[in-house]
Amino acid sequence: MRRGCPYGTHRVIEPKGLLPQPAWKLDNRMEIYDNEVLIDVDILNIDSASFTQIEQEAGGDEARIAGIMQGIVAERGKHHNPVTGSGGMLIGRVAKIGAALAGKTPLQVGQRLATLVSLSLTPLRIDEIKRIHKEIDQVEIKGKAILFESGIYAVLPDDLPDTLSLAVLDVAGAAAQTARLVRPGDIVVVIGAGGKSGLLCLYEARKRAGITGKVIGVAPREASKKRAESTGYCDAVVVADATDALAVMEQVKAATGGRLADVTINCVNIPNTELASILATRDGGVVYFFSMATSFTAAALGAEGVGKDLTMIIGNGYTKDHAAISLQIMRESPVLRRIFEELYT
Repeated sequence: MRRGCPYGTHRVIEPKGLLPQPAWKLDNRMEIYDNEVLIDVDILNIDSASFTQIEQEAGGDEARIAGIMQGIVAERGKHHNPVTGSGGMLIGRVAKIGAALAGKTPLQVGQRLATLVSLSLTPLRIDEIKRIHKEIDQVEIKGKAILFESGIYAVLPDDLPDTLSLAVLDVAGAAAQTARLVRPGDIVVVIGAGGKSGLLCLYEARKRAGITGKVIGVAPREASKKRAESTGYCDAVVVADATDALAVMEQVKAATGGRLADVTINCVNIPNTELASILATRDGGVVYFFSMATSFTAAALGAEGVGKDLTMIIGNGYTKDHAAISLQIMRESPVLRRIFEELYT
Protein backbone atom coordinates (compact mmCIF):
# COMPACT_ATOMS: atom_id res chain seq x y z
CA MET A 1 0.00 0.00 0.00
CA ARG A 2 1.06 3.58 -0.65
CA ARG A 3 1.41 6.07 2.20
CA GLY A 4 -0.74 9.18 1.93
CA CYS A 5 -0.78 12.58 3.60
CA PRO A 6 -2.68 12.49 6.94
CA TYR A 7 -4.85 15.37 5.66
CA GLY A 8 -5.67 13.72 2.35
CA THR A 9 -3.79 15.99 -0.06
CA HIS A 10 -2.71 12.89 -2.03
CA ARG A 11 -6.34 12.58 -3.16
CA VAL A 12 -6.52 16.09 -4.65
CA ILE A 13 -6.70 16.09 -8.45
CA GLU A 14 -7.29 19.79 -8.99
CA PRO A 15 -6.11 22.33 -8.11
CA LYS A 16 -2.94 20.65 -6.89
CA GLY A 17 -1.57 21.96 -3.60
CA LEU A 18 -4.93 22.45 -1.92
CA LEU A 19 -6.42 20.47 0.95
CA PRO A 20 -9.35 18.19 0.03
CA GLN A 21 -12.15 20.49 1.26
CA PRO A 22 -11.44 23.55 -0.91
CA ALA A 23 -10.23 21.44 -3.84
CA TRP A 24 -12.51 21.19 -6.86
CA LYS A 25 -11.94 17.50 -7.63
CA LEU A 26 -10.75 14.48 -5.64
CA ASP A 27 -9.56 11.02 -6.61
CA ASN A 28 -12.42 8.77 -5.48
CA ARG A 29 -10.94 5.45 -6.52
CA MET A 30 -11.48 3.10 -3.60
CA GLU A 31 -8.07 1.40 -3.50
CA ILE A 32 -6.96 2.70 -0.10
CA TYR A 33 -3.63 4.16 0.93
CA ASP A 34 -2.04 2.62 4.00
CA ASN A 35 -3.26 5.41 6.30
CA GLU A 36 -6.87 5.48 5.13
CA VAL A 37 -10.05 3.70 6.20
CA LEU A 38 -12.46 2.29 3.61
CA ILE A 39 -16.15 2.59 4.51
CA ASP A 40 -19.17 0.80 3.04
CA VAL A 41 -21.71 3.63 3.04
CA ASP A 42 -25.38 3.15 3.92
CA ILE A 43 -26.74 6.67 4.50
CA LEU A 44 -25.75 10.17 3.46
CA ASN A 45 -27.04 12.99 5.66
CA ILE A 46 -26.88 15.96 3.32
CA ASP A 47 -26.23 19.36 4.87
CA SER A 48 -29.55 21.19 5.23
CA ALA A 49 -28.52 24.19 3.12
CA SER A 50 -27.24 21.86 0.40
CA PHE A 51 -30.27 19.58 0.36
CA THR A 52 -32.65 22.54 0.31
CA GLN A 53 -30.83 23.97 -2.72
CA ILE A 54 -30.77 20.63 -4.54
CA GLU A 55 -34.45 19.99 -3.83
CA GLN A 56 -35.37 23.45 -5.12
CA GLU A 57 -33.25 22.97 -8.25
CA ALA A 58 -34.95 19.60 -8.84
CA GLY A 59 -38.43 21.01 -8.27
CA GLY A 60 -38.90 18.41 -5.53
CA ASP A 61 -38.65 15.50 -8.00
CA GLU A 62 -36.76 12.60 -6.39
CA ALA A 63 -35.32 11.27 -9.64
CA ARG A 64 -33.88 14.70 -10.39
CA ILE A 65 -32.54 15.02 -6.83
CA ALA A 66 -30.76 11.68 -7.29
CA GLY A 67 -29.41 12.79 -10.67
CA ILE A 68 -28.03 16.05 -9.26
CA MET A 69 -26.34 14.24 -6.37
CA GLN A 70 -24.80 11.62 -8.64
CA GLY A 71 -23.67 14.36 -10.99
CA ILE A 72 -21.90 16.25 -8.20
CA VAL A 73 -20.02 13.11 -7.09
CA ALA A 74 -19.18 12.09 -10.66
CA GLU A 75 -17.74 15.53 -11.40
CA ARG A 76 -16.00 16.23 -8.11
CA GLY A 77 -15.25 12.84 -6.52
CA LYS A 78 -17.07 14.01 -3.37
CA HIS A 79 -20.49 15.38 -2.45
CA HIS A 80 -19.49 19.03 -2.41
CA ASN A 81 -22.41 21.18 -3.55
CA PRO A 82 -20.95 23.81 -5.92
CA VAL A 83 -23.76 26.27 -5.09
CA THR A 84 -23.73 26.16 -1.28
CA GLY A 85 -20.16 24.91 -0.83
CA SER A 86 -21.34 22.41 1.80
CA GLY A 87 -21.59 18.66 2.07
CA GLY A 88 -22.97 16.65 5.00
CA MET A 89 -21.86 13.42 6.64
CA LEU A 90 -22.39 9.68 6.37
CA ILE A 91 -23.12 6.46 8.20
CA GLY A 92 -21.39 3.26 7.18
CA ARG A 93 -19.45 0.21 8.21
CA VAL A 94 -15.67 -0.14 8.33
CA ALA A 95 -14.67 -2.32 5.38
CA LYS A 96 -10.88 -2.08 5.50
CA ILE A 97 -8.18 -0.35 7.57
CA GLY A 98 -4.83 0.65 6.07
CA ALA A 99 -1.79 -1.17 7.40
CA ALA A 100 -0.22 1.98 8.86
CA LEU A 101 -3.37 2.65 10.93
CA ALA A 102 -4.00 -0.89 12.10
CA GLY A 103 -2.12 -0.46 15.37
CA LYS A 104 -3.08 3.17 15.94
CA THR A 105 -6.84 3.39 15.53
CA PRO A 106 -9.40 1.78 17.88
CA LEU A 107 -11.59 1.11 14.84
CA GLN A 108 -12.27 -2.47 13.82
CA VAL A 109 -13.50 -3.93 10.57
CA GLY A 110 -17.28 -4.28 10.72
CA GLN A 111 -17.89 -1.43 13.17
CA ARG A 112 -20.70 1.01 12.44
CA LEU A 113 -19.65 4.64 12.47
CA ALA A 114 -20.66 8.14 11.51
CA THR A 115 -18.03 10.39 10.01
CA LEU A 116 -17.72 13.77 11.70
CA VAL A 117 -15.97 15.39 8.76
CA SER A 118 -17.83 16.96 5.87
CA LEU A 119 -18.74 15.13 2.69
CA SER A 120 -17.20 18.17 0.99
CA LEU A 121 -13.77 16.68 1.74
CA THR A 122 -14.61 12.95 1.72
CA PRO A 123 -13.77 10.84 -1.36
CA LEU A 124 -17.10 9.19 -2.20
CA ARG A 125 -18.46 6.77 -4.78
CA ILE A 126 -22.21 6.31 -5.22
CA ASP A 127 -23.09 2.98 -6.85
CA GLU A 128 -26.82 3.26 -6.28
CA ILE A 129 -29.29 5.65 -4.67
CA LYS A 130 -31.84 3.43 -2.96
CA ARG A 131 -34.18 5.88 -1.26
CA ILE A 132 -34.45 9.61 -0.62
CA HIS A 133 -35.96 10.89 2.62
CA LYS A 134 -36.71 14.51 1.69
CA GLU A 135 -38.26 15.35 5.04
CA ILE A 136 -35.01 14.63 6.93
CA ASP A 137 -32.32 15.37 4.26
CA GLN A 138 -31.14 11.74 4.33
CA VAL A 139 -30.38 9.49 1.36
CA GLU A 140 -29.93 5.73 1.49
CA ILE A 141 -27.22 4.59 -0.91
CA LYS A 142 -24.96 1.74 -1.87
CA GLY A 143 -21.46 3.15 -2.10
CA LYS A 144 -18.04 3.57 -0.59
CA ALA A 145 -16.07 6.39 1.02
CA ILE A 146 -12.59 7.13 2.36
CA LEU A 147 -11.79 8.43 5.85
CA PHE A 148 -8.38 10.10 6.08
CA GLU A 149 -5.97 9.56 8.95
CA SER A 150 -6.90 12.98 10.37
CA GLY A 151 -10.63 12.36 9.95
CA ILE A 152 -12.79 12.33 13.07
CA TYR A 153 -15.70 9.95 13.56
CA ALA A 154 -18.08 8.54 16.16
CA VAL A 155 -18.75 4.86 16.67
CA LEU A 156 -22.53 4.62 16.73
CA PRO A 157 -24.01 4.08 20.21
CA ASP A 158 -26.07 0.97 20.94
CA ASP A 159 -28.82 2.85 22.81
CA LEU A 160 -29.88 5.18 19.98
CA PRO A 161 -31.21 4.36 16.49
CA ASP A 162 -28.69 4.95 13.69
CA THR A 163 -30.81 7.52 11.86
CA LEU A 164 -31.37 9.43 15.11
CA SER A 165 -27.64 9.41 15.88
CA LEU A 166 -26.85 10.64 12.38
CA ALA A 167 -29.37 13.47 12.61
CA VAL A 168 -27.86 14.58 15.93
CA LEU A 169 -24.21 14.17 14.95
CA ASP A 170 -24.74 16.13 11.74
CA VAL A 171 -25.29 19.29 13.81
CA ALA A 172 -23.28 18.36 16.91
CA GLY A 173 -21.06 21.42 16.67
CA ALA A 174 -23.98 23.79 17.22
CA ALA A 175 -25.01 22.45 20.61
CA ALA A 176 -21.44 22.10 21.85
CA GLN A 177 -20.59 25.65 20.79
CA THR A 178 -23.75 26.96 22.47
CA ALA A 179 -22.67 25.25 25.67
CA ARG A 180 -19.33 27.04 25.40
CA LEU A 181 -20.72 30.50 24.61
CA VAL A 182 -23.72 30.91 26.92
CA ARG A 183 -23.25 32.10 30.51
CA PRO A 184 -25.67 32.23 33.47
CA GLY A 185 -28.08 35.15 33.11
CA ASP A 186 -27.60 35.56 29.35
CA ILE A 187 -30.39 36.39 26.98
CA VAL A 188 -30.05 33.91 24.12
CA VAL A 189 -31.83 34.16 20.76
CA VAL A 190 -31.93 31.05 18.56
CA ILE A 191 -32.89 31.80 14.95
CA GLY A 192 -34.23 28.65 13.35
CA ALA A 193 -35.38 27.38 16.73
CA GLY A 194 -37.69 24.65 15.43
CA GLY A 195 -35.08 22.93 13.26
CA LYS A 196 -32.66 20.14 14.06
CA SER A 197 -29.72 22.22 15.24
CA GLY A 198 -31.98 24.89 16.71
CA LEU A 199 -33.71 22.43 19.04
CA LEU A 200 -30.39 21.17 20.40
CA CYS A 201 -29.25 24.75 20.90
CA LEU A 202 -32.42 25.60 22.83
CA TYR A 203 -31.63 22.81 25.28
CA GLU A 204 -28.04 23.94 25.85
CA ALA A 205 -29.03 27.61 26.00
CA ARG A 206 -31.63 26.89 28.70
CA LYS A 207 -29.20 24.69 30.61
CA ARG A 208 -26.37 27.23 30.54
CA ALA A 209 -28.34 30.49 30.92
CA GLY A 210 -30.22 29.09 33.92
CA ILE A 211 -33.20 30.51 35.71
CA THR A 212 -31.80 34.05 35.60
CA GLY A 213 -31.35 33.91 31.84
CA LYS A 214 -33.82 34.06 28.99
CA VAL A 215 -34.15 31.96 25.82
CA ILE A 216 -35.99 33.37 22.81
CA GLY A 217 -36.74 31.26 19.76
CA VAL A 218 -37.28 32.69 16.28
CA ALA A 219 -39.18 30.37 13.91
CA PRO A 220 -40.31 30.88 10.32
CA ARG A 221 -43.71 29.20 10.60
CA GLU A 222 -46.36 28.28 13.16
CA ALA A 223 -45.43 24.58 12.97
CA SER A 224 -41.83 25.35 13.87
CA LYS A 225 -42.99 27.73 16.59
CA LYS A 226 -45.15 25.03 18.18
CA ARG A 227 -42.30 22.51 18.00
CA ALA A 228 -39.92 24.90 19.77
CA GLU A 229 -42.57 25.80 22.37
CA SER A 230 -43.28 22.13 23.06
CA THR A 231 -39.75 21.66 24.43
CA GLY A 232 -40.44 23.94 27.40
CA TYR A 233 -36.97 25.48 26.99
CA CYS A 234 -38.08 28.86 25.62
CA ASP A 235 -39.33 31.90 27.49
CA ALA A 236 -40.87 33.05 24.21
CA VAL A 237 -40.99 31.96 20.57
CA VAL A 238 -41.75 34.47 17.84
CA VAL A 239 -42.64 33.87 14.20
CA ALA A 240 -40.55 35.94 11.82
CA ASP A 241 -38.91 35.72 8.41
CA ALA A 242 -35.17 35.60 9.17
CA THR A 243 -34.41 37.44 5.92
CA ASP A 244 -36.37 40.45 7.22
CA ALA A 245 -33.78 41.92 9.57
CA LEU A 246 -35.89 44.79 10.90
CA ALA A 247 -38.87 42.55 11.65
CA VAL A 248 -36.69 40.10 13.58
CA MET A 249 -35.07 42.95 15.52
CA GLU A 250 -38.44 44.39 16.53
CA GLN A 251 -39.75 40.99 17.64
CA VAL A 252 -36.63 40.30 19.70
CA LYS A 253 -36.66 43.81 21.15
CA ALA A 254 -40.26 43.32 22.30
CA ALA A 255 -39.50 39.89 23.78
CA THR A 256 -36.47 41.16 25.71
CA GLY A 257 -37.84 44.48 26.93
CA GLY A 258 -35.54 46.36 24.57
CA ARG A 259 -32.31 44.73 25.76
CA LEU A 260 -31.72 42.45 22.74
CA ALA A 261 -29.63 39.28 22.88
CA ASP A 262 -26.34 38.69 24.62
CA VAL A 263 -25.82 35.65 22.39
CA THR A 264 -27.55 34.95 19.08
CA ILE A 265 -27.30 31.51 17.46
CA ASN A 266 -28.16 31.38 13.75
CA CYS A 267 -29.25 27.87 12.68
CA VAL A 268 -31.20 28.60 9.48
CA ASN A 269 -30.62 26.89 6.13
CA ILE A 270 -31.30 29.81 3.79
CA PRO A 271 -29.12 32.79 2.76
CA ASN A 272 -29.52 36.48 3.65
CA THR A 273 -30.13 36.09 7.39
CA GLU A 274 -26.89 37.66 8.59
CA LEU A 275 -28.32 41.12 9.36
CA ALA A 276 -31.28 39.71 11.29
CA SER A 277 -28.79 38.00 13.61
CA ILE A 278 -26.69 41.14 13.94
CA LEU A 279 -29.59 43.50 14.65
CA ALA A 280 -31.07 41.09 17.20
CA THR A 281 -27.86 41.28 19.26
CA ARG A 282 -26.77 44.04 21.64
CA ASP A 283 -23.51 45.93 21.22
CA GLY A 284 -20.77 43.82 22.77
CA GLY A 285 -22.75 40.63 22.25
CA VAL A 286 -21.89 37.46 20.35
CA VAL A 287 -23.37 36.09 17.14
CA TYR A 288 -22.67 32.46 16.26
CA PHE A 289 -23.38 31.63 12.61
CA PHE A 290 -23.80 27.86 12.50
CA SER A 291 -25.64 27.99 9.17
CA MET A 292 -23.68 26.89 6.10
CA ALA A 293 -25.70 29.44 4.14
CA THR A 294 -23.86 32.27 5.93
CA SER A 295 -21.88 34.79 3.89
CA PHE A 296 -18.82 36.05 5.76
CA THR A 297 -18.83 39.13 3.54
CA ALA A 298 -22.48 39.91 4.29
CA ALA A 299 -21.90 39.45 8.02
CA ALA A 300 -18.73 41.54 8.20
CA LEU A 301 -19.89 44.40 6.01
CA GLY A 302 -23.43 44.24 7.39
CA ALA A 303 -22.26 44.74 10.97
CA GLU A 304 -20.08 47.61 9.86
CA GLY A 305 -22.94 49.16 7.93
CA VAL A 306 -25.30 49.26 10.89
CA GLY A 307 -22.62 50.28 13.40
CA LYS A 308 -22.70 47.13 15.54
CA ASP A 309 -19.67 46.23 17.67
CA LEU A 310 -20.05 42.46 17.96
CA THR A 311 -18.03 39.29 18.22
CA MET A 312 -19.08 37.14 15.26
CA ILE A 313 -18.15 33.47 15.09
CA ILE A 314 -18.34 31.41 11.94
CA GLY A 315 -19.61 27.97 12.90
CA ASN A 316 -17.08 25.19 13.13
CA GLY A 317 -18.61 21.76 12.62
CA TYR A 318 -16.06 20.44 15.08
CA THR A 319 -15.96 21.44 18.73
CA LYS A 320 -14.12 19.35 21.31
CA ASP A 321 -16.36 16.50 22.57
CA HIS A 322 -19.22 17.71 20.38
CA ALA A 323 -20.40 14.20 19.51
CA ALA A 324 -20.58 13.11 23.15
CA ILE A 325 -22.27 16.36 24.22
CA SER A 326 -24.97 16.19 21.56
CA LEU A 327 -25.74 12.49 21.91
CA GLN A 328 -26.01 12.99 25.66
CA ILE A 329 -28.78 15.53 25.06
CA MET A 330 -30.88 12.70 23.62
CA ARG A 331 -30.40 10.80 26.87
CA GLU A 332 -31.01 13.77 29.17
CA SER A 333 -34.04 15.25 27.41
CA PRO A 334 -37.03 12.91 26.92
CA VAL A 335 -38.94 15.67 25.12
CA LEU A 336 -36.18 16.23 22.53
CA ARG A 337 -35.66 12.52 22.04
CA ARG A 338 -39.39 12.14 21.33
CA ILE A 339 -39.32 15.01 18.81
CA PHE A 340 -36.18 13.71 17.09
CA GLU A 341 -37.54 10.16 16.92
CA GLU A 342 -40.77 11.45 15.35
CA LEU A 343 -38.86 13.52 12.79
CA TYR A 344 -35.76 11.49 12.00
CA THR A 345 -36.46 7.78 12.54
